[in-house]
Amino acid sequence: MTICAPLPYGFARRHGVVLRAATPEPVIALRANAEPWVLMEVRRWLGQAFTLEHVSPGQFDGLLADLYALDMGSAEVAGAMAVGADSLDLLATDLPSADDLLDSADDAPAIRLINGIIADAARQGVSDIHVEPYETALVIRMRVDGLLREVLRMPPHVAPVLVSRIKVMARLDIAERRVPQDGRIGLTLGGKALDVRVSTLPSRAGERVVLRLLDKDNAGIDFDALGLKGSADRILRAALDEPHGIILVTGPTGSGKTTTLYAALKALNDGRRNILTVEDPVEYAVDGVGQTQVNAKVGLTFAAGLRAILRQDPDVVMVGEIRDRETADIAVQASLTGHLVLSTVHTNDAIGAITRLRDMKVEPFLIASALRAVIAQRLVRRLCPGCRIASQLDAPLPGLALPVGTMVWRANGCPACQQSGYRGRIGLFEAVRIDDRMRAMIIADADEASLARHAFAATPTLAAAVGALVRQGDTSPEEAIRIARQADGESDHG
Repeated sequence: MTICAPLPYGFARRHGVVLRAATPEPVIALRANAEPWVLMEVRRWLGQAFTLEHVSPGQFDGLLADLYALDMGSAEVAGAMAVGADSLDLLATDLPSADDLLDSADDAPAIRLINGIIADAARQGVSDIHVEPYETALVIRMRVDGLLREVLRMPPHVAPVLVSRIKVMARLDIAERRVPQDGRIGLTLGGKALDVRVSTLPSRAGERVVLRLLDKDNAGIDFDALGLKGSADRILRAALDEPHGIILVTGPTGSGKTTTLYAALKALNDGRRNILTVEDPVEYAVDGVGQTQVNAKVGLTFAAGLRAILRQDPDVVMVGEIRDRETADIAVQASLTGHLVLSTVHTNDAIGAITRLRDMKVEPFLIASALRAVIAQRLVRRLCPGCRIASQLDAPLPGLALPVGTMVWRANGCPACQQSGYRGRIGLFEAVRIDDRMRAMIIADADEASLARHAFAATPTLAAAVGALVRQGDTSPEEAIRIARQADGESDHG
């Protein structure tokens, strides 16, 4: 059987046709109103018969964005994206061995490799790309569904070439290798915009680079897409209907707190409110929302930015993070003077946010008066539906109330999930509504255990929520244990 090569991106976009699937037999999606003669060219390109599907223009745009990573008009990049790591290995062999990109007469191999790496990452839904130089090798790792995995290993002499090219793309100073730098690369993903945040850090073997991929479509995500449902959904929506007060979202780094805040902003952004934010950095641009980025070099901290935007007649204020007492005090005062304040804090669970505010020396009666709701969240890996396998639980799971003999599903691995057994992630939430009883307990300086007993008397904790996902077959017992340990305070990247 002929191996189906991906259609060149420029041809696919211009003529409204994409190769939707190559196996077990080719499936071609044709945009409505596309010219029929294009199918003859596709037949010649593939060298075999195919199945035809007619799709609307909107469906076609979505397919184009999903199937192609970068709008470079390059069949070479599209090919790298389609076949993955094998093609990246081939691109890596073409890199020059110059100490600096400017010393190389031809930087095309480095450009092709970087394009291929970002293209492959975008196709797989990667959140971060790590470029790590060591004495013996240059290692490329990608974070997929919260966990890092190595995708490429190259000779160490190519590290300066690759890093210099990335710095050029991010408009950083390629001559400065002694201090950390931050920048951005703007790209398009087949009609969708993608921001790549770039961070460099000097290390013993050269500069380390981390690229964070931000899909701008996430700025328009809603609560249903987050997986927010049940009591957590009701509590958050009720708090957003309040005219003033503080709503906090908590969780470790990488748990999706910012995405939840943007979903809340979307729900509030109806044109009748003045919504202002101060963020570090501004991750997604949102129409109708005034967004300010923290800049410590010129004294624009969270506290200074919050103080300034309160003079801009806001109805809703979003602060990227409450890190210190000054920011906490201003946020509390803003909420008590008629503003709805949304923010995040780094704690392991929802009740921990109250303790965190106490640790910042915020008076208990102010916490009780200002706070409306606290949402704690994690991102749990979803089992691949194509290869998961059923089994019975043969031993109790630590931290999870699942009896022995419960039918569960476990990860297996297939080409569709890169042999990991998981595809994508789903949000996991616990929510605390600050009612009259809770306010009285906060003022009385009740301990965390007492607050938790009242808060979760009728609503699930994170551990209970992840246990429900295991019973439903959405995730595995092993993933549930990992998340339960996070909720208990063990360090893990979400």
